[in-house]
Amino acid sequence: MKFVVSSATLLNHLQAISRVINSKNTLPILDCFLLDLKNNILSLTAADSETRLETLVEVSSTEGEGSLAINAKNLLDPLRELPDQPLTFDINDETLEVFIYYHNGKYNFVGLKGDEYPEPKELKDSALKLTIDAETLFSGINRTVFATADDELRPVMNGIYFDITADDLTFVASDGHKLVRVTTTEAKGEGRSSFILSKKPANLLKSLLPKENGPVEIEFDENNAYISMSSYKMVCRFVEGRYPNYNSVIPQNNPNSLTLDRLALLNALKRVSVFSNAASSLVKLQLSEDKIVVSAQDIDFLTAAEEMIPCSYSGNVMNIGFKAAFLIDILNNIPSSDVRIELSDPSRAGLILPVEKEENEDMLTLLMPMMLND
Repeated sequence: MKFVVSSATLLNHLQAISRVINSKNTLPILDCFLLDLKNNILSLTAADSETRLETLVEVSSTEGEGSLAINAKNLLDPLRELPDQPLTFDINDETLEVFIYYHNGKYNFVGLKGDEYPEPKELKDSALKLTIDAETLFSGINRTVFATADDELRPVMNGIYFDITADDLTFVASDGHKLVRVTTTEAKGEGRSSFILSKKPANLLKSLLPKENGPVEIEFDENNAYISMSSYKMVCRFVEGRYPNYNSVIPQNNPNSLTLDRLALLNALKRVSVFSNAASSLVKLQLSEDKIVVSAQDIDFLTAAEEMIPCSYSGNVMNIGFKAAFLIDILNNIPSSDVRIELSDPSRAGLILPVEKEENEDMLTLLMPMMLND
Protein backbone atom coordinates (compact mmCIF):
# COMPACT_ATOMS: atom_id res chain seq x y z
CA MET A 1 0.00 0.00 0.00
CA LYS A 2 1.19 3.48 -0.85
CA PHE A 3 0.05 7.08 -0.25
CA VAL A 4 1.27 10.72 -0.13
CA VAL A 5 0.41 13.05 2.77
CA SER A 6 1.44 16.53 4.00
CA SER A 7 3.94 16.23 6.88
CA ALA A 8 2.42 19.20 8.78
CA THR A 9 -1.15 17.83 8.51
CA LEU A 10 -0.04 14.37 9.62
CA LEU A 11 1.97 15.77 12.56
CA ASN A 12 -0.92 17.98 13.69
CA HIS A 13 -3.36 15.02 13.82
CA LEU A 14 -0.86 12.60 15.38
CA GLN A 15 0.08 15.05 18.14
CA ALA A 16 -3.59 15.56 19.00
CA ILE A 17 -4.25 11.83 19.45
CA SER A 18 -0.83 10.91 20.90
CA ARG A 19 -1.87 12.18 24.35
CA VAL A 20 -3.95 9.01 24.73
CA ILE A 21 -0.88 6.75 24.68
CA ASN A 22 0.42 5.80 28.13
CA SER A 23 4.15 5.81 28.91
CA LYS A 24 3.83 2.21 30.20
CA ASN A 25 1.39 -0.13 28.45
CA THR A 26 0.51 -3.72 29.31
CA LEU A 27 0.00 -4.45 25.57
CA PRO A 28 3.05 -3.48 23.44
CA ILE A 29 0.80 -2.70 20.45
CA LEU A 30 -0.75 0.17 22.45
CA ASP A 31 2.61 1.98 22.04
CA CYS A 32 1.61 2.30 18.37
CA PHE A 33 -0.68 4.33 16.14
CA LEU A 34 -3.07 2.33 14.01
CA LEU A 35 -3.10 3.47 10.35
CA ASP A 36 -6.01 2.30 8.21
CA LEU A 37 -6.18 3.34 4.54
CA LYS A 38 -9.42 3.19 2.55
CA ASN A 39 -9.75 5.03 -0.78
CA ASN A 40 -8.22 8.50 -0.18
CA ILE A 41 -8.88 8.57 3.57
CA LEU A 42 -6.29 7.57 6.17
CA SER A 43 -7.70 6.79 9.62
CA LEU A 44 -5.30 7.37 12.55
CA THR A 45 -6.03 5.80 15.95
CA ALA A 46 -4.35 5.92 19.37
CA ALA A 47 -5.59 4.05 22.44
CA ASP A 48 -4.94 2.87 25.95
CA SER A 49 -6.90 0.21 27.84
CA GLU A 50 -9.87 2.58 28.48
CA THR A 51 -9.78 5.41 25.91
CA ARG A 52 -9.54 5.40 22.12
CA LEU A 53 -9.19 8.45 19.85
CA GLU A 54 -9.53 8.39 16.07
CA THR A 55 -9.10 11.06 13.39
CA LEU A 56 -9.18 11.11 9.58
CA VAL A 57 -6.64 12.62 7.15
CA GLU A 58 -7.08 13.04 3.42
CA VAL A 59 -4.20 11.58 1.39
CA SER A 60 -3.36 11.43 -2.34
CA SER A 61 -1.72 9.11 -4.90
CA THR A 62 -3.01 6.03 -3.08
CA GLU A 63 -2.27 2.48 -4.16
CA GLY A 64 -4.00 -0.41 -2.42
CA GLU A 65 -5.54 -0.31 1.05
CA GLY A 66 -5.11 -1.98 4.43
CA SER A 67 -4.05 -1.35 8.01
CA LEU A 68 -0.93 -1.58 10.14
CA ALA A 69 0.34 -0.39 13.52
CA ILE A 70 3.41 1.86 13.69
CA ASN A 71 5.37 2.66 16.85
CA ALA A 72 4.38 6.19 17.93
CA LYS A 73 7.98 7.37 18.51
CA ASN A 74 9.07 6.17 15.05
CA LEU A 75 6.39 8.33 13.45
CA LEU A 76 6.25 11.39 15.71
CA ASP A 77 9.89 12.11 16.55
CA PRO A 78 11.19 12.51 12.94
CA LEU A 79 8.02 14.38 11.86
CA ARG A 80 8.65 17.06 14.51
CA GLU A 81 12.00 17.84 12.85
CA LEU A 82 10.73 18.00 9.25
CA PRO A 83 9.57 21.22 7.55
CA ASP A 84 6.18 21.01 5.82
CA GLN A 85 6.47 18.90 2.66
CA PRO A 86 4.80 15.91 0.99
CA LEU A 87 5.73 12.52 2.49
CA THR A 88 5.44 9.31 0.50
CA PHE A 89 4.60 6.20 2.56
CA ASP A 90 5.47 2.91 0.82
CA ILE A 91 4.41 -0.12 2.87
CA ASN A 92 5.16 -3.73 1.99
CA ASP A 93 1.94 -5.62 2.77
CA GLU A 94 3.80 -8.92 3.26
CA THR A 95 6.77 -7.92 5.45
CA LEU A 96 5.11 -4.75 6.91
CA GLU A 97 8.32 -2.82 6.22
CA VAL A 98 7.56 0.92 6.05
CA PHE A 99 9.57 3.31 3.85
CA ILE A 100 8.93 7.05 4.28
CA TYR A 101 10.40 9.27 1.55
CA TYR A 102 10.75 13.05 1.92
CA HIS A 103 12.43 15.87 -0.05
CA ASN A 104 16.06 14.83 0.38
CA GLY A 105 15.96 11.58 2.30
CA LYS A 106 14.08 8.56 3.57
CA TYR A 107 13.76 6.41 6.67
CA ASN A 108 12.36 2.95 7.21
CA PHE A 109 11.30 0.55 9.96
CA VAL A 110 8.94 -2.41 10.41
CA GLY A 111 5.32 -2.09 11.55
CA LEU A 112 2.95 -4.56 13.23
CA LYS A 113 -0.22 -6.21 11.95
CA GLY A 114 -3.19 -3.86 12.18
CA ASP A 115 -5.67 -6.61 13.03
CA GLU A 116 -3.87 -7.18 16.37
CA TYR A 117 -4.92 -3.70 17.52
CA PRO A 118 -7.74 -3.87 20.14
CA GLU A 119 -11.26 -3.15 18.90
CA PRO A 120 -13.52 -0.70 20.78
CA LYS A 121 -16.35 -2.06 22.94
CA GLU A 122 -19.76 -2.05 21.27
CA LEU A 123 -22.55 -0.07 22.93
CA LYS A 124 -25.61 -1.89 24.25
CA ASP A 125 -29.00 -1.58 22.51
CA SER A 126 -30.19 0.51 25.47
CA ALA A 127 -27.66 3.27 24.63
CA LEU A 128 -28.82 6.89 24.96
CA LYS A 129 -27.81 9.93 22.93
CA LEU A 130 -26.89 13.47 23.98
CA THR A 131 -26.21 16.23 21.43
CA ILE A 132 -24.32 19.24 22.73
CA ASP A 133 -22.60 22.20 21.11
CA ALA A 134 -18.78 21.94 21.16
CA GLU A 135 -18.43 25.32 22.89
CA THR A 136 -20.93 24.38 25.63
CA LEU A 137 -19.20 21.05 26.27
CA PHE A 138 -15.77 22.72 26.38
CA SER A 139 -17.05 25.36 28.82
CA GLY A 140 -18.52 22.72 31.17
CA ILE A 141 -15.38 20.57 31.17
CA ASN A 142 -12.98 23.52 31.36
CA ARG A 143 -14.75 25.00 34.41
CA THR A 144 -14.94 21.75 36.38
CA VAL A 145 -12.01 19.44 35.56
CA PHE A 146 -9.62 21.29 37.92
CA ALA A 147 -11.79 20.26 40.92
CA THR A 148 -11.62 16.49 40.23
CA ALA A 149 -9.77 14.31 42.74
CA ASP A 150 -6.89 11.81 42.52
CA ASP A 151 -8.34 9.39 45.03
CA GLU A 152 -7.72 5.65 44.65
CA LEU A 153 -10.14 4.86 47.48
CA ARG A 154 -13.03 6.85 45.94
CA PRO A 155 -12.60 6.54 42.16
CA VAL A 156 -16.01 8.15 41.49
CA MET A 157 -14.48 11.49 42.56
CA ASN A 158 -11.78 11.20 39.85
CA GLY A 159 -14.04 12.39 37.05
CA ILE A 160 -16.70 14.89 35.97
CA TYR A 161 -20.28 13.90 36.75
CA PHE A 162 -22.75 14.61 33.92
CA ASP A 163 -26.25 14.93 35.40
CA ILE A 164 -28.68 14.98 32.46
CA THR A 165 -32.37 15.91 32.65
CA ALA A 166 -35.04 16.82 30.10
CA ASP A 167 -34.48 20.53 30.97
CA ASP A 168 -30.72 20.95 31.40
CA LEU A 169 -27.27 19.43 31.83
CA THR A 170 -25.21 19.80 35.01
CA PHE A 171 -21.43 19.25 35.19
CA VAL A 172 -20.14 18.49 38.71
CA ALA A 173 -16.61 17.90 40.02
CA SER A 174 -15.38 17.62 43.60
CA ASP A 175 -12.36 16.35 45.52
CA GLY A 176 -14.06 16.52 48.94
CA HIS A 177 -12.55 19.97 49.72
CA LYS A 178 -13.83 21.99 46.78
CA LEU A 179 -16.85 21.49 44.53
CA VAL A 180 -17.86 23.05 41.21
CA ARG A 181 -21.37 22.81 39.74
CA VAL A 182 -22.13 24.24 36.29
CA THR A 183 -25.68 23.96 34.94
CA THR A 184 -26.48 24.82 31.33
CA THR A 185 -29.83 24.92 29.53
CA GLU A 186 -28.01 24.81 26.18
CA ALA A 187 -28.06 20.99 26.33
CA LYS A 188 -30.68 18.55 27.56
CA GLY A 189 -31.41 14.85 27.36
CA GLU A 190 -34.50 12.84 26.48
CA GLY A 191 -34.96 12.04 30.17
CA ARG A 192 -33.02 11.52 33.38
CA SER A 193 -29.58 9.92 32.93
CA SER A 194 -26.02 10.38 34.17
CA PHE A 195 -22.42 9.21 33.82
CA ILE A 196 -18.95 9.97 35.23
CA LEU A 197 -16.38 11.00 32.61
CA SER A 198 -12.82 10.08 33.65
CA LYS A 199 -10.23 12.81 34.04
CA LYS A 200 -8.04 11.63 31.13
CA PRO A 201 -10.74 11.76 28.39
CA ALA A 202 -12.01 15.00 29.97
CA ASN A 203 -8.57 16.61 29.56
CA LEU A 204 -8.28 15.23 26.01
CA LEU A 205 -11.64 16.81 25.14
CA LYS A 206 -10.51 20.06 26.77
CA SER A 207 -7.59 20.24 24.32
CA LEU A 208 -9.59 19.13 21.23
CA LEU A 209 -12.87 21.06 21.60
CA PRO A 210 -11.53 24.62 21.05
CA LYS A 211 -10.67 23.59 17.45
CA GLU A 212 -14.16 22.14 16.91
CA ASN A 213 -17.37 23.87 15.95
CA GLY A 214 -20.90 22.59 15.62
CA PRO A 215 -22.59 19.81 17.57
CA VAL A 216 -20.89 16.97 19.45
CA GLU A 217 -22.79 13.69 19.67
CA ILE A 218 -22.36 11.57 22.81
CA GLU A 219 -23.84 8.09 22.56
CA PHE A 220 -23.53 6.16 25.82
CA ASP A 221 -24.64 3.15 27.85
CA GLU A 222 -23.81 2.32 31.50
CA ASN A 223 -20.10 1.70 30.85
CA ASN A 224 -18.89 3.42 27.67
CA ALA A 225 -19.39 6.46 25.45
CA TYR A 226 -18.83 7.14 21.75
CA ILE A 227 -18.12 10.88 21.39
CA SER A 228 -18.29 12.09 17.78
CA MET A 229 -16.85 15.49 16.80
CA SER A 230 -16.31 16.94 13.33
CA SER A 231 -12.59 15.97 13.25
CA TYR A 232 -12.26 13.30 15.96
CA LYS A 233 -14.08 10.30 17.39
CA MET A 234 -13.46 9.17 20.96
CA VAL A 235 -14.47 5.96 22.69
CA CYS A 236 -14.00 5.99 26.46
CA ARG A 237 -14.89 3.95 29.51
CA PHE A 238 -16.76 5.63 32.37
CA VAL A 239 -15.81 5.59 36.04
CA GLU A 240 -18.09 2.99 37.61
CA GLY A 241 -19.96 3.74 40.82
CA ARG A 242 -22.58 6.02 42.31
CA TYR A 243 -21.75 9.73 42.51
CA PRO A 244 -22.55 11.34 45.91
CA ASN A 245 -25.59 13.63 46.24
CA TYR A 246 -23.76 16.88 45.50
CA ASN A 247 -26.74 19.17 46.23
CA SER A 248 -26.94 17.97 49.84
CA VAL A 249 -23.52 19.47 50.73
CA ILE A 250 -24.33 22.96 49.39
CA PRO A 251 -25.33 25.19 52.36
CA GLN A 252 -28.63 26.97 51.71
CA ASN A 253 -28.78 29.65 54.41
CA ASN A 254 -25.79 32.02 54.14
CA PRO A 255 -26.56 35.38 55.79
CA ASN A 256 -23.00 36.77 55.44
CA SER A 257 -22.26 37.97 51.91
CA LEU A 258 -19.44 39.98 50.36
CA THR A 259 -18.83 41.19 46.82
CA LEU A 260 -15.39 42.17 45.56
CA ASP A 261 -13.12 42.31 42.52
CA ARG A 262 -12.03 38.78 41.59
CA LEU A 263 -8.55 39.73 40.35
CA ALA A 264 -7.85 41.92 43.38
CA LEU A 265 -8.54 38.96 45.71
CA LEU A 266 -6.70 36.50 43.45
CA ASN A 267 -3.53 38.61 43.24
CA ALA A 268 -3.58 39.35 46.98
CA LEU A 269 -3.84 35.62 47.71
CA LYS A 270 -0.91 34.86 45.41
CA ARG A 271 1.26 37.42 47.19
CA VAL A 272 0.20 36.66 50.76
CA SER A 273 0.18 32.85 50.44
CA VAL A 274 3.96 32.91 49.82
CA PHE A 275 4.28 33.55 53.57
CA SER A 276 1.87 30.82 54.70
CA ASN A 277 2.93 27.54 56.25
CA ALA A 278 4.12 25.29 53.39
CA ALA A 279 2.32 22.24 54.78
CA SER A 280 -1.10 23.82 55.36
CA SER A 281 -1.14 26.74 52.85
CA LEU A 282 -3.60 28.41 55.28
CA VAL A 283 -4.72 31.99 54.66
CA LYS A 284 -7.05 33.92 56.97
CA LEU A 285 -9.79 36.22 55.70
CA GLN A 286 -10.94 38.88 58.19
CA LEU A 287 -14.29 40.26 57.07
CA SER A 288 -15.68 43.62 58.14
CA GLU A 289 -18.12 46.15 56.72
CA ASP A 290 -16.12 47.68 53.87
CA LYS A 291 -12.89 45.69 53.69
CA ILE A 292 -11.41 42.21 53.75
CA VAL A 293 -7.95 41.59 55.24
CA VAL A 294 -6.08 38.61 53.75
CA SER A 295 -3.29 37.36 56.01
CA ALA A 296 -0.93 34.41 56.37
CA GLN A 297 1.91 33.44 58.66
CA ASP A 298 4.45 30.72 59.21
CA ILE A 299 5.38 30.56 62.90
CA ASP A 300 8.29 28.16 62.23
CA PHE A 301 10.10 30.66 59.99
CA LEU A 302 8.75 33.86 61.62
CA THR A 303 7.23 35.11 58.35
CA ALA A 304 3.90 36.87 57.93
CA ALA A 305 1.99 38.98 55.41
CA GLU A 306 -1.32 40.77 55.20
CA GLU A 307 -3.16 42.78 52.58
CA MET A 308 -6.35 44.82 52.68
CA ILE A 309 -8.90 44.81 49.83
CA PRO A 310 -12.00 47.02 49.70
CA CYS A 311 -15.27 45.10 49.41
CA SER A 312 -18.99 45.35 49.95
CA TYR A 313 -19.93 43.18 52.95
CA SER A 314 -23.18 42.57 54.75
CA GLY A 315 -23.09 40.30 57.78
CA ASN A 316 -21.27 39.73 61.05
CA VAL A 317 -17.58 40.52 61.58
CA MET A 318 -15.90 37.17 60.92
CA ASN A 319 -12.55 35.41 60.57
CA ILE A 320 -12.43 32.35 58.31
CA GLY A 321 -9.51 30.23 57.03
CA PHE A 322 -9.08 28.60 53.62
CA LYS A 323 -6.37 26.63 51.86
CA ALA A 324 -4.81 29.26 49.58
CA ALA A 325 -4.07 26.87 46.69
CA PHE A 326 -7.72 25.75 46.51
CA LEU A 327 -9.10 29.30 46.68
CA ILE A 328 -6.65 30.43 43.95
CA ASP A 329 -7.75 27.48 41.76
CA ILE A 330 -11.41 28.44 42.12
CA LEU A 331 -10.85 32.15 41.43
CA ASN A 332 -8.76 31.28 38.35
CA ASN A 333 -11.69 29.34 36.90
CA ILE A 334 -14.54 31.79 37.51
CA PRO A 335 -15.41 33.77 34.35
CA SER A 336 -16.46 37.02 36.03
CA SER A 337 -14.75 40.30 36.97
CA ASP A 338 -16.52 40.36 40.39
CA VAL A 339 -17.29 37.48 42.73
CA ARG A 340 -19.75 37.06 45.57
CA ILE A 341 -18.73 34.99 48.60
CA GLU A 342 -21.57 33.68 50.79
CA LEU A 343 -20.84 32.33 54.29
CA SER A 344 -22.87 31.09 57.24
CA ASP A 345 -20.14 30.63 59.87
CA PRO A 346 -16.35 29.90 59.97
CA SER A 347 -16.87 26.14 60.31
CA ARG A 348 -19.16 25.66 57.29
CA ALA A 349 -18.41 25.64 53.57
CA GLY A 350 -18.30 28.96 51.74
CA LEU A 351 -19.90 29.56 48.35
CA ILE A 352 -17.99 31.55 45.71
CA LEU A 353 -20.22 32.71 42.84
CA PRO A 354 -19.70 34.80 39.70
CA VAL A 355 -21.56 38.14 39.84
CA GLU A 356 -21.85 38.36 36.04
CA LYS A 357 -23.43 35.14 34.82
CA GLU A 358 -22.95 33.66 31.37
CA GLU A 359 -26.11 33.35 29.29
CA ASN A 360 -28.10 30.13 29.96
CA GLU A 361 -25.52 29.06 32.54
CA ASP A 362 -25.42 28.87 36.32
CA MET A 363 -22.09 28.33 38.08
CA LEU A 364 -21.53 27.63 41.76
CA THR A 365 -18.29 26.77 43.56
CA LEU A 366 -17.93 25.61 47.15
CA LEU A 367 -14.85 25.46 49.38
CA MET A 368 -14.49 23.85 52.79
CA PRO A 369 -12.84 26.09 55.42
CA MET A 370 -9.78 25.29 57.55
CA MET A 371 -9.56 25.62 61.31
CA LEU A 372 -7.95 28.81 62.61
CA ASN A 373 -5.76 28.61 65.72
CA ASP A 374 -6.78 32.00 67.10
